[in-house]
Amino acid sequence: MKQVLLDLKTGKIFVDEVPAPALRRGGILVKNYYSVISAGTELNLIKFAKRNMLLKAKERPDLARKVFEKAKRDGWLTAFQQAMRRLEKPMPLGYSSAGKVIKVSSDIIDIKPGDRVACAGAEYASHAEVIFVPRNLCVKIPDNVSLKHAAFTTIGAIAMQGIRNADVHIGENVAVIGLGLIGLITLQIAKAAGCNVIGIDVNPNKLRLAKELGANYTLLAKESNIKEKIKTITSGFGVDATIITAATKSNIPIILAGNITRERGKVVVVGDVGLKIPRDTYYKKELSLVISRSYGPGRYDKLYEEKGIDYPIAYVRWTETRNMQAFLELLSQGKINIDKLITHELPLEKAEEAYKILQEDRKRIAIVLKYDAEKSLKTKVIIRKKPTTSRKLDKVRIGVIGAGIHASTTIIPILSKIPHVELIGIASATGLSAKKVAEKYKFKYATSDYNQIINDPDIDAIIILTQNSLHASLTIKALKAGKHVFVEKPLALTIHELKKIVEIWRQTNKIIMVGYNRRYAPMTQKIIETLSSRKQPLVALYRVNAEQIPSDHWIYDLKEGGGRLISEACHFIDYIQYIAQSPITRIFTQLIGQSNQHDITDNFIVNLILQDGSIGTVIYTCLGDKTLPKEYFEVHTENSTIILHNYRELKIIKDGKKNIMKTFLIQDKGHRNELKHFIESVMREGNLEKEFELAVISTLATLKAKEALNRKTEVNYKELIM
Repeated sequence: MKQVLLDLKTGKIFVDEVPAPALRRGGILVKNYYSVISAGTELNLIKFAKRNMLLKAKERPDLARKVFEKAKRDGWLTAFQQAMRRLEKPMPLGYSSAGKVIKVSSDIIDIKPGDRVACAGAEYASHAEVIFVPRNLCVKIPDNVSLKHAAFTTIGAIAMQGIRNADVHIGENVAVIGLGLIGLITLQIAKAAGCNVIGIDVNPNKLRLAKELGANYTLLAKESNIKEKIKTITSGFGVDATIITAATKSNIPIILAGNITRERGKVVVVGDVGLKIPRDTYYKKELSLVISRSYGPGRYDKLYEEKGIDYPIAYVRWTETRNMQAFLELLSQGKINIDKLITHELPLEKAEEAYKILQEDRKRIAIVLKYDAEKSLKTKVIIRKKPTTSRKLDKVRIGVIGAGIHASTTIIPILSKIPHVELIGIASATGLSAKKVAEKYKFKYATSDYNQIINDPDIDAIIILTQNSLHASLTIKALKAGKHVFVEKPLALTIHELKKIVEIWRQTNKIIMVGYNRRYAPMTQKIIETLSSRKQPLVALYRVNAEQIPSDHWIYDLKEGGGRLISEACHFIDYIQYIAQSPITRIFTQLIGQSNQHDITDNFIVNLILQDGSIGTVIYTCLGDKTLPKEYFEVHTENSTIILHNYRELKIIKDGKKNIMKTFLIQDKGHRNELKHFIESVMREGNLEKEFELAVISTLATLKAKEALNRKTEVNYKELIM
């Protein structure tokens, strides 16, 4: 399918052929008929992308700060490489479209294939021939509303939310500053609500259009006596509410709004404008200032938008979905004129021309992209046409499932440089990520259907880099298909899944390697070498100074991520076991501090007792100072102490003598050695049995640690599932 994309490095707009997205739980697949280009949001993204790196850093100091902090922790080269690779992924444009449903997830009962729907959301309602949309970001279209007009629904919901925040009533005076697309829709909604509307803009052409659309009065923003004119219109009081829909870094709209709004009136900011509030004006009039958030309640709430959890209507009358429905109802009643707003209609293939018009033509209001609705759905895009027909003894043919940040910035760049690797196919749910990675690293094809990777006879081994919830099921499917498997940690989220993997592994005798990369770090191998001749047990400590992440992050979803103990602390539990080369037999887990919000999986201690008598402790916390490196490990035995600082410095101290290893530009956590080891094992048809057994035991130990956390008790187990 075709999709409009933005190159974040250069600001170039292009239309590319990408795999159609996969259907996911909680959503629908829609074949777009029309989508609307947003002059504000999308032009701002393009301007940002065209800036050089210094200006980008200046505009987004929060992101620049993250890169700087990562450089201090992990090395400048590591931070720079990851930042550049993130910019390589093109950004999908668009957030307001309409089309017909072609597939529906089994958990949705109120929408069916063939329904006409309006769709919302950046990275969902994109300028693409086929889109995946979560249930709460789409609404059915009334029979008498055209798909072209319905494509404006998201933008209409933004205007609707501005009106709701203004809390206007019949007969009140409302000023709308900025008569672009959202402003002209806002004007019409205010008229439909029974208000007297004053349109204000710097462009006389837009004032004339506002009059045609029903504005009671229109005023040029540059007029010196605009305040007096407003007073005359409003019997000397000023407007009851001013809605700012302009897009400018200037402070003029916010100053003007303060001057023309009556005492104790309301100013609502919808557009991206300067917000240096003239305190004296706003204070003396006791004005209320509201920043209107996009389409309405539910926006940016992952539980609402992605999980489909609605807000009860008795407590939240107007959500973003209900705002979309209300706008469509106004269209159905003929109270909103869309035709007068459409200045250009172009086919999707001419999107680049559309954006050029958007930037250069001051007369444009709305540009609509039209789609060829008869095209068939394709989930696979061929990158290189040369077929692979037989197993090459000197090559391992690889398929990858997952093309997210970790996959595209760490694993695949390394994999592409390993000798004897042939990259065949890559899958991602959106298709877009897979296409970009496939092009850069010369895969033969990209797809949004992972079954095409699993069932491809030209693939010998599969690399699984998805979210945690899919690790076990994909591993089992790949083993049953006769593939060797490299799967990122954690191997499983439940003991049942873990037992099933071991059962299938025993039946197939294929290689499984779990992504415990720290085992293979050069400094780890030096520790193993140093401890190889020990006779006494170890005492080990692994301290993790973890970063805080948003409470709605997918890791905290017990079904998707399993929580931070399972998702992240599994690394460090495995590491202590690996260094000791002895299985874990007893576990005790303790929370740090009081449980509130999500710290139940953010701050804890895991104590381990191993079969050879060694003991280890994992301290995992997000309470520490963020300038402190993330990881610290120390181990003591036989008059020796070994200290590992964040895989950048290793100290081996024995009998008063120190041996120190350091790296400066880059942090090596073992990913390269790990992947080479996997490829070499597949080539020589080894089984990695001992390594996999330790991975299974550490996975079980991690799951038992979570169980101990929930029970607040010690968990003993002697008979492991191996």
